[in-house]
Amino acid sequence: MESGLSQQGLAEQVGVSRQTINSLEKGRYDPSLKLAVHLARFFGSTVEEVFDVDG
Repeated sequence: MESGLSQQGLAEQVGVSRQTINSLEKGRYDPSLKLAVHLARFFGSTVEEVFDVDG
């Protein structure tokens, strides 16, 4: 939501389901490396900035 997109809108932009985005936001799912990089690039960030890679 911070980027102005709904979960559905983000899901459509990166090619996953809304449920996947929801699970990522709630910390119930760790993305594949490919999806993590895709999301980071979408937001103009690094994987480390988007995801907690240490914990």
